[in-house]
Amino acid sequence: MSNKEFNSNFIKKEASLLGFTSCGIAKAEFLEEQAPLLEQWLKNGFHGKMGYMENHFDKRLDPAKLVPGAKSVISLLYNYYPSATQTDDTYKIAKYAYGEDYHHVIKQKLYALVDTMESSFGKFHARVFTDSAPIMERNWAQKSGLGWLGKNALLISKQKGSFFFLAEIILDLELHYDDEFKTDHCGNCTKCIDACPTQAILPNNTIDGSKCISYFTIELKNEIPTLYKDKFEDWMFGCDICQDVCPWNRFSTPHREPCFKPLPGLLTKNKKEWEGITEDVFNEIFKKSPVQRTKFNGLLRNINFLKK
Repeated sequence: MSNKEFNSNFIKKEASLLGFTSCGIAKAEFLEEQAPLLEQWLKNGFHGKMGYMENHFDKRLDPAKLVPGAKSVISLLYNYYPSATQTDDTYKIAKYAYGEDYHHVIKQKLYALVDTMESSFGKFHARVFTDSAPIMERNWAQKSGLGWLGKNALLISKQKGSFFFLAEIILDLELHYDDEFKTDHCGNCTKCIDACPTQAILPNNTIDGSKCISYFTIELKNEIPTLYKDKFEDWMFGCDICQDVCPWNRFSTPHREPCFKPLPGLLTKNKKEWEGITEDVFNEIFKKSPVQRTKFNGLLRNINFLKK
């Protein structure tokens, strides 16, 4: 076994011990195929009011712009599928936001992994990411052999479905690289396209982000267009529709991460209780949650939009 293979196997073993469900490694290189696709996506206005998506075009495509001398991109998956979900008569929150903010939880694990790697390999330059920088996470995960991009543009694993967070370590250390996942196992299935109430899922594995329920309830700071009234199916923060209907998610299993346990009171509140939520209760329930991103007034706007 070569030194690069040994190091790569060591990384995957340590990642598993930290709770990551999968780990793959790709050569750090310019994402040439993605450049025209990203450019066209932006030209089409599919990013809506997310102006930040127009920034750092080169950084999104070239890991060396994020870590000078980058040689490898390590991609990791972390399961967040819950063992219990919200009550039926309620306004819904995407499952990834049931517990504590994943940015903090997963980054601590990534830093721990880098520390362990440095103890074994010696010093190297690295940066860690989890939905926190201009990086094409799903494309790198596919290049690392972890799955394929479904029609809903999410990374899907044959073994694990799609209810997981993506994370990356970009580093200037050469490693043994996994084969890119090139087979599309969605076939003729169109369940996610058919189920999307705002028709945000387009052909060719493309999402019109400006029509996505997650965009409206999290990213959009203005009023939600009345055109979409009665089309949100009670989602007040994020949306899981395209994942809930995906046949591959029958393989999803409950996570074992204590930090992702549902926050107290979140699963049991009904619509009337959410409609009467105060800022104090919001801050108490969501003090460590990604729901803080929309702030109290944003969540209230969403709830009022959903009210009949």
